[in-house]
Amino acid sequence: MRTSILSLLLVIGNALCAQPDAPSPIAPLPSSHQVAWQQMETYAFIHFGPNTFGDREWGYGDAPVSSFNPTRLDCEQWAQTLKAAGMKGVIITAKHHDGFCLWPTKYTDYSVRNSPFRDGHGDVVGELAAACKKYDLKMGVYLSPWDRHQAFYGTPLYVEYFYAQLEELLTQYGPLFEIWFDGANGGDGYYGGAREKRTIDSRTYYDFPRAHRLIAQHQPQIIIFSDGGPGCRWVGNEKGYAFDTNWSFLRKGEVYPGYERFQVLQSGHPDGDIWVPAECDVSIRPGWFYHASEDDKVKTVDYLCDLYYRSVGHNGTFLLNFPVNREGRIHPTDSAHAVDFHKRITAELANNLLLDARIKATDERGKAFSVRALTDGNYDTYWATHDGVTTATLTFTFKRPREVNRLMLGEYIPLGQRVKTFAVDYYDGRQWQPVDAQEQTTTVGYKRLLRFPTVRSKQLRVRFLDSRGPLCINAAALYYAPQGTASYEGEKAKYDQKELLR
Repeated sequence: MRTSILSLLLVIGNALCAQPDAPSPIAPLPSSHQVAWQQMETYAFIHFGPNTFGDREWGYGDAPVSSFNPTRLDCEQWAQTLKAAGMKGVIITAKHHDGFCLWPTKYTDYSVRNSPFRDGHGDVVGELAAACKKYDLKMGVYLSPWDRHQAFYGTPLYVEYFYAQLEELLTQYGPLFEIWFDGANGGDGYYGGAREKRTIDSRTYYDFPRAHRLIAQHQPQIIIFSDGGPGCRWVGNEKGYAFDTNWSFLRKGEVYPGYERFQVLQSGHPDGDIWVPAECDVSIRPGWFYHASEDDKVKTVDYLCDLYYRSVGHNGTFLLNFPVNREGRIHPTDSAHAVDFHKRITAELANNLLLDARIKATDERGKAFSVRALTDGNYDTYWATHDGVTTATLTFTFKRPREVNRLMLGEYIPLGQRVKTFAVDYYDGRQWQPVDAQEQTTTVGYKRLLRFPTVRSKQLRVRFLDSRGPLCINAAALYYAPQGTASYEGEKAKYDQKELLR
């Protein structure tokens, strides 16, 4: 009896020892904060300030403080709208290029403190922070490095001013998830009445490494946005989409504020050595600030849905701007379109047909890394292949033919981005046929979403054709959207890539 028990324990022990270890990470790798940021997927921008009242996009810096006077400001209305639209957070233009501050900074008179708003006792940033806390939204701030108002912009004194204001924002409004440093820097401006053009070297003038240290000191979880990161990068256009091929990598030191090789930003460096994923920013209207003349130009639900598939669905995040109106509210049309967009996407991706399918892989690393992980809803489990296996096929088989027109794939990015190219096919009863993905099926990353004309089949497959290492896929889904792709065709035609370069 004792021998049998010992033999059994030996067999179990040998089996456990034989279980393969997890695949080795392949650098560059994201931080845990970058992973959490990407999981937010969609969040909002708020552009609001004197430009709103002066009907401008870029304020010159000479608008009187008395011009800022929203009569019905309601940050809770913003938060309720954004929550209903599925947004996970919001970033506010605490100071745009015009230099006006939406919080009562103690370092300049050019702020809400000297405006008629709340009789000089207002704090838009503070009111939004309170609304975010109440409605469980993450909070972020935009602080323009450029300042067209201050007389000392371009001197060493301005750099100290910039850091003093940055510290105020970092220490007075609770946890922040992102800080936005715009790439537009230097040019003509009011500059205290000088009304001239000033040029600075955006790579050295602000001493951004100092900003990074200050942020790490006060709020190390913050994702720092700029053209080159380090937390996330601009996607190279203000149209809200990334290229089909989108690596979350950049080569260290090559991208800087004001970087103008926009195609690189839209696809990343495949041989990059730092993790800097793409954020896709776009306004729900043609302008970033509110203009009554654009009330009938709000992006349609179809338009917004198309952008979601080519931002979040192209391994990026989707940052959608809401221009708050002169009352201090999000316009009803903007709100309605954003909420309906969220409802549409939620409905299209609600029913994962793979939950009723048999999934088979040509290679499986072991029980702990089986295909079951693809549909278990656990982000931290994943199907993986053995070391050295960089090509493999997943085959999905249904009991009866199903209609399908959406595919979602996700890589387990804590171990790195790996997939270089893949293909999707369906079985027509006689042979395998490629689905018409209407875009390049190259990178996957955090999430890849494909739309294609509806196919009816009992079997579909994904062939991973090349990868930087063993495959690590933590999610897969097939969906059927009743409206198919027809409703997007007119919108997608507006996005010729040659016209999107700024």
